[in-house]
Amino acid sequence: MLTPDDWATLKRSAILRDLPDADLAALLDPRGVRSLERGHLLFQQGDPARALFLVLGGQIKLSRINPGGDEAVVHIYGAGESFAEAAMFLGGRYPVAAEAIVPSRVMSIESEALRRKVAERPEIAFAMMASMSRHLKVLVDQIERMKLLSADQRVAEFLLGLGAGKAGAVTVSLPHEKSLIAKQLGMKPATFSRAIARIRELGVEVNGNQARIGDTAALRAFVNRSAED
Repeated sequence: MLTPDDWATLKRSAILRDLPDADLAALLDPRGVRSLERGHLLFQQGDPARALFLVLGGQIKLSRINPGGDEAVVHIYGAGESFAEAAMFLGGRYPVAAEAIVPSRVMSIESEALRRKVAERPEIAFAMMASMSRHLKVLVDQIERMKLLSADQRVAEFLLGLGAGKAGAVTVSLPHEKSLIAKQLGMKPATFSRAIARIRELGVEVNGNQARIGDTAALRAFVNRSAED
């Protein structure tokens, strides 16, 4: 069942926000809403791609397992965000696994229903293309960071991002457990811990799920420093 808050969240979604209410109601089937416990797999890497998903609440992790068995976190999606659009339209298989990392609610939109609606309202396709372009930009940014920034710089940049551009001394809360953050940043948990230890000299202290940045300007200068400096 969709609550008023669910409808508000869906209408914030990039792929649905321009749809009139009547079209939105015709496209969305309340039976597609699922509640997921932490650790529940929505789909596995390699499963047939038959639907896209919108997050109504909670957080969904997309990840891949490499041949050596290591997990690479591709992205974590929150309320109002959609994922799996490209895989669904290609009619192939999901290239990643999707897992709830906290209790979550998602809505699925089956491929056939969406194709029919796109045929009626082609602007939906453009909204989906824009959404997929944003996903691609996220991946390109991740590759750029891993290519150009050291592990210490990636951790520092991540902490600065939690501060939402605030200046001076800032205390932030880590959004996930440290092992998951490490995978987001493309490193082993031990590498993450060593990076945290090394940036203490820049005024960073991490205790539990709280991180204190003593001087955001100094930390930002460190992130922007060339790897050759």
